[in-house]
Amino acid sequence: MAAATPNPVVPTVPIVPTVDEVVEVTASDGLPLNLVHPRREQPPTRGPVILVHGAGVNGNVFRPPTRRTLVDVLLDAGHDVWLANWRASIDLPPTDWTLDQAAVHDHPALVKAVLELTGRDSCQAVVHCQGSTSFMMSAAAGLVPEVTTVVANAVALHPVIPRWSRFKISRLAPPVSLVLDGIDPRWGDGAPRLVEAALVRVVQTFHHECDNAVCHMVSFTYGAGFPALWRHENLNSDTHAWVRTEFGRVPMTFFAQMARCVAAGTLVSVDGFAELPAVFGVEPPTTSTRFVFLRGLRNRCFLPESMRRTYAYFQEHQPGRHRQYALRDYSHLDVFMGRRAAVDVFPIIARELEESA
Repeated sequence: MAAATPNPVVPTVPIVPTVDEVVEVTASDGLPLNLVHPRREQPPTRGPVILVHGAGVNGNVFRPPTRRTLVDVLLDAGHDVWLANWRASIDLPPTDWTLDQAAVHDHPALVKAVLELTGRDSCQAVVHCQGSTSFMMSAAAGLVPEVTTVVANAVALHPVIPRWSRFKISRLAPPVSLVLDGIDPRWGDGAPRLVEAALVRVVQTFHHECDNAVCHMVSFTYGAGFPALWRHENLNSDTHAWVRTEFGRVPMTFFAQMARCVAAGTLVSVDGFAELPAVFGVEPPTTSTRFVFLRGLRNRCFLPESMRRTYAYFQEHQPGRHRQYALRDYSHLDVFMGRRAAVDVFPIIARELEESA
């Protein structure tokens, strides 16, 4: 296991203009998806890398208002970068999705589209949170064999969450689902009805760590910290303000599935797709994909133990093939949104992708 050493200095690199190309993709069950392709005048010299966001955000989670983003670093290294908006994206029509649906219908379609558009026969991926869990399901089931390397952040096959989160997802979420079909952190800046407004008031009673009500709702929705998805000291002021517009609805169907996964200690399928095993991380892996696991040691959404267990599972069956990194001063999303991430984290990702290319 390797550890990342913080460095307060972010190097100044000339900003190279990019232009986004948006490519519409259709999931195998007919839902609309899309790929955002940031392009530069100079064509890429390396193969495609797909960036897969988590629940209730979009591909821009990899492009916060920091001096240097992961997209910048990968483009500078010559990679052909594609931001994949799967069914959990707030840029797409809302749906009551499950991880199974994403694993079977979304990720294989998005990978296929990237390969067709680039003329390549393989690609790599950087996946985060529920983009990671659902993508890992695809990979473990052999549905994305063209993906040679996956860099996964925060959680993969073995979700482990704080005690307060376990209480919320097992005891609070079921009754909440009787009156709400989802939770939207943007309610912090304006709830549509009395029910949502009441929930916001309850959250505000306990969260006083900053003056950003959406930040408070994000913490309530996703974890057990103050805040849960980042350390405030890791975000610049622009990014902390930016999160107000970058989070959206997460359906209760997701929380119901994750409650079952947490209780089982590993990912479980809920939709009965023949393409997926009922339980993941139990039988020896059959995928030839190489995995790199990132775990923020301050994560209060999914505890660092989550990635440690998944790495141990792969290490047991495929010793020496995979790697894990402990990010000492990072939490969950600040791995990508942190003001020092370009020094502490992105070189790890770039190096692992280059080594596997």
